[in-house]
Amino acid sequence: MTQQPTMTPLSKEMQDCVQACMTCHSVCEETMSSCLQMGGQAQMQIMRAVMDCAEMTRMCADMMMRRSPLSAEMCAMCARACDMCAEACMSMPDDAQMMRCAEACRRCAEMCRSMSAATM
Repeated sequence: MTQQPTMTPLSKEMQDCVQACMTCHSVCEETMSSCLQMGGQAQMQIMRAVMDCAEMTRMCADMMMRRSPLSAEMCAMCARACDMCAEACMSMPDDAQMMRCAEACRRCAEMCRSMSAATM
């Protein structure tokens, strides 16, 4: 029986970035639900940014976990999506869910920016 080669574990920085992406993804999903309940045309721009961010963070985490050679570029794009989402959410400073989303996005963007500069 041939032994399968074992994958080297993710670095602490990558694990932290994956976690930040997954947290951001969850908060974005909750924020989408909150936006849908509010309704209104003004929410459409925010919704687009939140949806883009939710997709990007999930995909970014997946790519890092499977050690895709595209991870660094994906992290850079994910950071941009998170920045755009945080900016959109900040347009509603009185909404607690929007502020939670902006905070999760800012943290994720920071982690992804540092991962995009690292050699993976």
